[in-house]
Amino acid sequence: MISSPENSKNLASMIIALTLIFSMSYAIVRYQIFGPVPWKELPLFILNKGISLSAFILLTLNFSLSPLNNLGIKVSENWLNSRKIIGISSFFLLVIHVLISFLLFQPAIYGKFFEANGTLTLFASISMLGGILAFAALWIYHQSFQSLASEDNEWTPFITSRKFLLLIMLLGATHLFFMGYEGWLNPSSWHGKMPPISLVAFVFLVIGYIINFSGRK
Repeated sequence: MISSPENSKNLASMIIALTLIFSMSYAIVRYQIFGPVPWKELPLFILNKGISLSAFILLTLNFSLSPLNNLGIKVSENWLNSRKIIGISSFFLLVIHVLISFLLFQPAIYGKFFEANGTLTLFASISMLGGILAFAALWIYHQSFQSLASEDNEWTPFITSRKFLLLIMLLGATHLFFMGYEGWLNPSSWHGKMPPISLVAFVFLVIGYIINFSGRK
């Protein structure tokens, strides 16, 4: 039986809520309970980490549910009908992540990304460029589905194609990789033996990339 729009909306709300709860709980436990981050950093620094992980998980879900179906892994209509709301939510969360990140991005907070003279390191520059390009590409993708977008726009088929989606995921993975790979290689430093949030998000994106590469037409 095909779910009604109301049911699919309720399912999307549940998926989004559970993702946010998981991501925020992970950030709090890793960085504040097991890690050294003080509780006063919860409203912005930790919130930003939880929001970013939620955004990447929801973005991966939004892109990957239909390709999973194409690969023969049955995805219920409730999940498929929830993709639009999940996609909009992931974009909204990414907007918040970008705004908070610009507010916090300074040597006192993200010292490893800066040289002694205050300039960005090479890897930080690559990470920021990947993030900016990924966000810009996702914004273009999001706009292509809005009612104001022209249906006969010659760019629309490319923007909604597998190649463009894979490019968005690749740019997002680049942002995450160059942001945190040094910490990934040192498990002994992981707070509570929990992988960094950047690594968790990267794994989700890589899995999503493989699914979209294999199952998206």
